Amino acid sequence: MTNRHGVGAALLGAALLAATASCAPGEEGGGRTPPPLPAASDAAGATASATVSATASVAAGATPGGGETKPTPAAPRTLVTGLTVPWAIAFLPGGDALVTERESARLLRVTPRGQVHEVAVIEGVSASGEGGLLGVAVSPRYAADHFVFVYFTAGNDNRIVRYRYDGRLSDRRVLVSGIPKGAIHNGGRLAFGPDGYLYASTGETGERGMAQDKKSLGGKILRMTADGRPAPGNPFGTLVWTYGHRNVQGMAWDDRGHMYATEFGQNTYDEINLIEKGHNYGWPEVEGVGGRPGYTDPLLTWSTAEASPSGLAYARGALWAAALRGERLWRVPVDGSGRAGRPAALYTGEYGRLRAVAVAPDGTLWVGTSNKDGRGSPRDGDDRILVVRPSS
Repeated sequence: MTNRHGVGAALLGAALLAATASCAPGEEGGGRTPPPLPAASDAAGATASATVSATASVAAGATPGGGETKPTPAAPRTLVTGLTVPWAIAFLPGGDALVTERESARLLRVTPRGQVHEVAVIEGVSASGEGGLLGVAVSPRYAADHFVFVYFTAGNDNRIVRYRYDGRLSDRRVLVSGIPKGAIHNGGRLAFGPDGYLYASTGETGERGMAQDKKSLGGKILRMTADGRPAPGNPFGTLVWTYGHRNVQGMAWDDRGHMYATEFGQNTYDEINLIEKGHNYGWPEVEGVGGRPGYTDPLLTWSTAEASPSGLAYARGALWAAALRGERLWRVPVDGSGRAGRPAALYTGEYGRLRAVAVAPDGTLWVGTSNKDGRGSPRDGDDRILVVRPSS
């Protein structure tokens, strides 16, 4: 069993779970409840039995990574209003950001002063359900190659496409096609790791078996070169980096190169996982902590009512996770070994559903709301991008 991160650390978030005893759907916080897991009672039972000791460690101040509650950051500043389901944010070297809109397929350029310019409507996007224009990433060598990358749902699949961007998009090249698509669980996050390779998260589209099938691109985290080839050192000689995922929509790295990912659970436990090469994260055999040989347990869990976690960023010693159904921004301190401290919920209910989180060049967090996605309650000005100055 791969659970060397520790029972206490694995279930810090379960200390937050007492408020929700009934099953709650984890489909981006929507109203769909899939069939029960084959081993759901075993997984839930293992998690529940470990919660008592984890909670006791937190209460005693022995939480790995630190158990103190940090001061709440100042109220966010609204940067942009009037967007429609902004899904991802990626920064250009000069400080402007590229922002995707899921349903309109628009790629926008947003300045730190809040000016919005439409770069393009991305060709070939077929937006329905949880699919559409999803992730965006900027090449770490942008000054030399001017490459930007998008992940989107097309007519028959999800795909990753590279463009050259010089004020307008050109040189379109499909890098990866054939990623399974569905009404739910399309994954979609793109991010460059500190190793210089492009990572992409995919979902299992509700077809749970593909998460355990290493030959399928569904239910995985992929790792590739800028040309879409398997990156050197990939564990199976393919694009697959890790497997056994249900629907990953957030990826981030800390200062020491540890990789983390958010994961939508089914009815009980949403997760943050510490991602390691070739590991199996359990779905659909395990939801939450299972304590079962061959599966890697999560770093922490929440109830689905508190999270439905999407975007993820790292800043000032902590992970920052955007919660859709939970309608809050989670701050999760992590230590040098990748262990998590006590999570703190910020801005609960104040801005509705939160999806995108990215660290700007000036160290602030840009956070996108998702209240127009059919599952939220739009407010005046939605959807918007908020600027948060993170506390340490």
